Amino acid sequence: MVKRGKGREGTLLRGLKVIGIGIRQEPAIFSIAVLASAVYGTGTAGSGWLLGRITDTTLEPAFARGSISGGDLTRTGLVLAAVAVLTAVGVVGRRVAAGLTSFRLMARYRRLLTRQYLRLPLEWHHQHPAGMLLSNANADVEATWQVFAPLPMAIGVIVMLVVASVAMLLADPVLGGVGLLVLPWVVVLNAVYQRYMSPAVTRAQAERGEVSTVAHESLEAAAVVKSLGREASETSRFAVSADRLRVANVRAGRLRAAFDPLMEAIPTLGTLAVLAVGAWRVKNGHANTGDVIQVGYLLSLVAFPLRSMGWVLGELPRTVVGWERTSAVLAETASMPYGTLPPAPGGAVGVKVEGLAYAYSDAEGERYEVLHDIDLEVTPGRTLALVGPTGSGKSTLATLLVRLVDPARGTVRLNGTDVRDLRPGGVAELASLVPQGTFVFNDTVRDNVTLGDARFSDEDVWRALGVARADGFVGHLPHGLDTVIGERGADLSGGQRQRLALARALVRRPRLLVLDDATSAIDPRIEAEILAGLGSLAEDPSAEASASVTVVVIAYRRATIALADEVAYLENGRIADRGTHAELLERSAGYRRLVTAYDHDDEPEDLEAEAEALVDRELADEAAQAGPAEELDPDAGFDEDLTEMTRR
Repeated sequence: MVKRGKGREGTLLRGLKVIGIGIRQEPAIFSIAVLASAVYGTGTAGSGWLLGRITDTTLEPAFARGSISGGDLTRTGLVLAAVAVLTAVGVVGRRVAAGLTSFRLMARYRRLLTRQYLRLPLEWHHQHPAGMLLSNANADVEATWQVFAPLPMAIGVIVMLVVASVAMLLADPVLGGVGLLVLPWVVVLNAVYQRYMSPAVTRAQAERGEVSTVAHESLEAAAVVKSLGREASETSRFAVSADRLRVANVRAGRLRAAFDPLMEAIPTLGTLAVLAVGAWRVKNGHANTGDVIQVGYLLSLVAFPLRSMGWVLGELPRTVVGWERTSAVLAETASMPYGTLPPAPGGAVGVKVEGLAYAYSDAEGERYEVLHDIDLEVTPGRTLALVGPTGSGKSTLATLLVRLVDPARGTVRLNGTDVRDLRPGGVAELASLVPQGTFVFNDTVRDNVTLGDARFSDEDVWRALGVARADGFVGHLPHGLDTVIGERGADLSGGQRQRLALARALVRRPRLLVLDDATSAIDPRIEAEILAGLGSLAEDPSAEASASVTVVVIAYRRATIALADEVAYLENGRIADRGTHAELLERSAGYRRLVTAYDHDDEPEDLEAEAEALVDRELADEAAQAGPAEELDPDAGFDEDLTEMTRR
């Protein structure tokens, strides 16, 4: 019981603190909303007092005379119309300003969350599902600031209650006291409501985040799900999460469904009580008819707006939960400290890695090391191939080279400078990473390459596309650079997506280019042309590739490895050997097994040559048997022979 009481008190106080934060951030617009609401409240309460006075001074005498003068009727109509116009102005002003306050706060915090997401290191993102982060920026932000829609009205109701209470007590203290008895019941009802509603809303918000996570995963992996025929399984997985959210929302809805009628019934019962007591007092000569009408009318007017206080109190649990979830992200202090040093000028970047180690964290927070004591040096302008079995740490090493994450220990130096000492953006000025998973935005080709950076002209874009050997297919697109590519590049082939991602990196004229298996879908001949053409991106177009760009490439194919000056072979998170491709083939059994395992997959040109040789032999045999006069079909039997040869 003590814990529940504290939780209930905490919800109210924390909710008021959140409201205070919002008011401090949008003081001007919120003040307009409150002022307009006060005008509405004063006008509404004043209309009740005015109706009582009209009843006593105009209507009752008119009923006694049996007629009413045109002047009295005109004056009454004009006064009531003026009050109505004043009240309408208050309603419009309140709604517009309240909506602006709520939506501006939502927009502000969505921007804050987005900036925070982009500021937080990649390691933090590894531990937080993308669907949950989307829920924070959408549903939780909306839940936090939705309270500002009814809040100004609730404040106007307070003004209305004060004016109405004074007017009711002045009209008839007894009837006014009967009418004011509704207020304690409203307070008690809201306290009980908050007690049960807060945990229900907390549960619903958590389930909403879980649904967002599952939906995000299913949509991201749509191709995988469909290709493996797991649509029913994914639908079932989503249905389970959606059903849990439904149950949580239904529980919250039931509580609200019980609260709203009771909140409306209390003022209505108060109005009936006023009319009953008022009729008895008029009958006994203790009150005038106008007093009863005034008090009853004021109480009936207050009945509906009084619900807005319930709406605010009903929103507070959602406000508190949404704020706690969003503020938890905003309060994250995980960061990557930066220095103040600018990148060293010059050509290609020299890379030196010393004692490097890196560890990931699992769901329970336990850390496990994937890289151990890596020592590596790449001479400026050279190409190094990183080769190793799956899970050996190649991609992790690539992210460390461009400082997407920081090592657990050890250093990465670019041109002799620790990457942690470079100023913000300093590494990006030197290096570009083309990751293993090619991401293409649902945007134009131009914006996919420049990412909206106005520094790059169309000439720069075409030059980068040319080096990436992507200018050919882009030139044939319906609108060239202005062609909008489907989401995730669905309109492009795998090789085209990779070349577009390469152009995105190359347009920035990197002095260190890190390719994480980024050319696996590109023909080996085209791949060789791309790497050979890197020199054209240098500030001096006549510079050679070896003098302008250092390349670190994660590779599996022999054709790619052959383009490298040196090879570093990783095994179990360590560099097991290093040397030329020929040297490692001779002395490293693990390297030899790994590389030769890809031979048949990597050399389609050898397969084609073997197929052509087979056809030539068959044609020669047939020609020898048929003689010179017989024409031969050069394609006869080709498909069958090729199939048989491939099977062998």
